[in-house]
Amino acid sequence: MTPDEESVAGEEDPGSALDTAMTPGDKATPGTPGTGEGVCRNCGGSGRTEDGKPCPTCEGTGKVGIGGV
Repeated sequence: MTPDEESVAGEEDPGSALDTAMTPGDKATPGTPGTGEGVCRNCGGSGRTEDGKPCPTCEGTGKVGIGGV
């Protein structure tokens, strides 16, 4: 451990273990600026494919995340 990874008390910095980078598939907290929901283009918002099965794109919700949702 380097000196910049220690707190004043000599304990490991608790924030150093948090990785806040977003990656595909991550979900943002509702209300996060720059995020929202949109209508799934694959099923048109119905949540179902033409054969009646749940849409694989939106997992049957009819909605898709926009901007990290």
